[in-house]
Amino acid sequence: MKKSILTFALIVLATTQTFAHYLWIETNPNGAIGKEQEVKVYFGEYTYGVIEKVNGEAFPKVKDFKLWVVDVAGNKTQIKVTSTEDYYLGTFTPASKGIHTIILNNDKIDVIDYTKYDFGIFKTHYHAVAKVNVGNTRGKTKALNNKGITVKDISENKKEIKLQVLYKEKPLVKNEVKIYVSDQWSKTLETDDNGLVSFKLPWKTKYIIETTTKEEVPDEYKGKAYEFIWHCVTYCIL
Repeated sequence: MKKSILTFALIVLATTQTFAHYLWIETNPNGAIGKEQEVKVYFGEYTYGVIEKVNGEAFPKVKDFKLWVVDVAGNKTQIKVTSTEDYYLGTFTPASKGIHTIILNNDKIDVIDYTKYDFGIFKTHYHAVAKVNVGNTRGKTKALNNKGITVKDISENKKEIKLQVLYKEKPLVKNEVKIYVSDQWSKTLETDDNGLVSFKLPWKTKYIIETTTKEEVPDEYKGKAYEFIWHCVTYCIL
């Protein structure tokens, strides 16, 4: 009996962790004009040390993402990617100074039925953002996700990060924001009445910021009905 309970608990833990997976972007935060910039796309759970294999069981379900770079003038260029063992790799070459925003979007994910876990039947919409500073300039990242959730980096200095969470181009107020680092360390914050949240970076390490929201609008995708859309955005700081 005890063995059965333990087995069930492990199955539930594994399933919920799989659901908690997210896509995120990693790139050097500093770029240079005329120098090729690498961009990597991962899927997993950074804080738990889980990085899914590109050809494994989980990553292929979320592989139909689009990746772009948006320059300081707002010009949007798609980044083509190739697969490696643990991530997808793309490159772009900055042609001007300023803040370049890397944006990933994926709303082409099959409907999932998690009613047995009291979560319901839903469709997932993943989004991810990263910032590249070319020429050591100041500026904000671009926010381009009018159908879902995104984050905009509006930090004024490197000592404190200030983000604005937007949902369909409007501030998302009183929404939880998770900050992850390695070894299962995380911190939960909440956006204010303007969708803003700020925090300091106490360690020189990788930080992944994640925030989610539910869109309670039933519909169907590929012939399968769902009850709501689960929106998720990540922002990686290296």
